[in-house]
Amino acid sequence: MTVTAQRFTLEEYLHYDDGTDTLYELVNGELVSMALGTGQHGAIPKLLVGVFDTESSRLGREWTALQGVVGVQSPRGDRWDTVRIPDVVVITKEEWRNLQNREAVIRMNELPPLLVVEVVSESTKNIDYRAKRAEYCVLNIPEYWIVDPLQGKITVFTLCDGWYDEAIFTERDRVISPTFSELNLTVNQILLGEI
Repeated sequence: MTVTAQRFTLEEYLHYDDGTDTLYELVNGELVSMALGTGQHGAIPKLLVGVFDTESSRLGREWTALQGVVGVQSPRGDRWDTVRIPDVVVITKEEWRNLQNREAVIRMNELPPLLVVEVVSESTKNIDYRAKRAEYCVLNIPEYWIVDPLQGKITVFTLCDGWYDEAIFTERDRVISPTFSELNLTVNQILLGEI
């Protein structure tokens, strides 16, 4: 017996409510539930949101960092839409104000986030390293971090001539961020929350 999954358009996804608190990404028209990660998986984005907000304020930038509450419409898919929900996004405060009275999904025709972060888990490692890397690149997101506690590393992808250049940082390496060029954090500090 074949069971056919229901497919959703972007508009159907934006208005979908199954009566639970389950958070879903939309991948090629199909709802994909986002599993609750480990404590570390939640602590890393929380830490980075605080760091990015502090750094934005120090630099006098009108930016805000948000944890798991903003979706990004992806160019992936043929007939069916895809919406990713990064662990952290950094967007302008104006963009955040514009999302206040509608579903918090940045559409493909809108300005992309300045930076997105995904924290790897066993269930997401292939998606984070492959699918999302390609999707975020096509969306012209200038900087994409993959924080990988499984391998003890952080990969920073920087958009250059339409593709991502990558830099890999481990242990006591200072993470180099083009968006936050004066950031002074090591991989261990981020992974262990020792700031």
